[in-house]
Amino acid sequence: MIIEPRMRGFICLTSHPKGCEQNVLNQIDYVKSQGKIAGAKKVLVIGASTGFGLASRITSAFGSDAATIGVFFEKAPAAGKTASPGYYNSLAFEAAAGRAGLYAKSINGDAFSNEVKSQTIDLIKADLGQIDLVIYSLASPVRQHPVSGVLHRSVLKPIGDTFSDKTVDFHTGIVSEVTITPCNDEDIENTVAVMGGEDWQMWMDALLNAGVLADGAMTVAYSYIGPKVTEPVYRKGTIGMAKDHLESTAFKITEGLANIGGKAFVSVNKALVTQASSAIPVIPLYISLLYKIMKAKGTHEGCIEQIQRLFSARLYTNGTIPVDEKGRIRIDDWEMDEAVQKEVAELWKGATTENLPGIGDLNGYKSDFLNLFGFGIDGVDYAAEANELVEIPGLITVEK
Repeated sequence: MIIEPRMRGFICLTSHPKGCEQNVLNQIDYVKSQGKIAGAKKVLVIGASTGFGLASRITSAFGSDAATIGVFFEKAPAAGKTASPGYYNSLAFEAAAGRAGLYAKSINGDAFSNEVKSQTIDLIKADLGQIDLVIYSLASPVRQHPVSGVLHRSVLKPIGDTFSDKTVDFHTGIVSEVTITPCNDEDIENTVAVMGGEDWQMWMDALLNAGVLADGAMTVAYSYIGPKVTEPVYRKGTIGMAKDHLESTAFKITEGLANIGGKAFVSVNKALVTQASSAIPVIPLYISLLYKIMKAKGTHEGCIEQIQRLFSARLYTNGTIPVDEKGRIRIDDWEMDEAVQKEVAELWKGATTENLPGIGDLNGYKSDFLNLFGFGIDGVDYAAEANELVEIPGLITVEK
């Protein structure tokens, strides 16, 4: 069928299999162009189908020739209905890995569940024995707790005071004022339960107890800090409490891995266009201004450039991994450069619907958003019929 982008609010309801494939191939080509990385050889990526997780799997496989297992929760295609983009991304990745002679298998199911953890451990034991690196890159708004059965929903709210500031509808380019009322204690608890470090800890405990972590195994989870302008609603809001919990969990996991010489790190990454960030008020306007400045300076990175630099210049340099005063890897250093942030703050003050096309990069934002779903990719014939029913061979689907 002919597949076109179909929007509902801040989400695209369709995805293009050929576009997703080309997007993945472009990322693979970038990693290969940067040379080999002396990284891990057996890698588990939890949240492997989009964004930083997908980039981590690509970088591990095509930068370090690693065998990879990917865990994700994606919608398979049906007649007349496309799969979610992460499904097509994973199909394209596995096909490319197969052509390169690299091991790659995937598990589709709720990564928060005990069933998916058990299935993943069984697969590691059967095929790889042990793993050297675990990437934790889940980005879900909802989590059903595997012990209590309680369904937790995260919220994006400030703590204490009502928040008001500018935002932009990236579809229309209209800059407007957004107001968000403060959270209650239950909001914080739910957001921490979904986006904090508890599930990461559960994964690492399960892997350790099953004996599938190699000596010296490392695990990395991804976080974000961001600028002053987004602080009230992000880093000092409910999501910030979850990120604080995630970051403190790294130290607990490291303690638990002491007997095998393992370590846990949190990498603070750059602001990028993702399905999650697109729904956060203020962030699209900030990213639009940031992109304009960083592209002019030649320091802009997408997901794959960011993660390739993380692996090659931070994680695997044969030296001590550099961290900040809170033990975090800072790969957001180019974004948080003082001169960049000063320029963003100045532009922010005067940003309007009329001048945003000139002072920001809203077109770049829109392009990156469409790319997430396989649209707007150079070299793809979108006027041609596409087979939406392509499937991932050997995909392990875990039902609860």
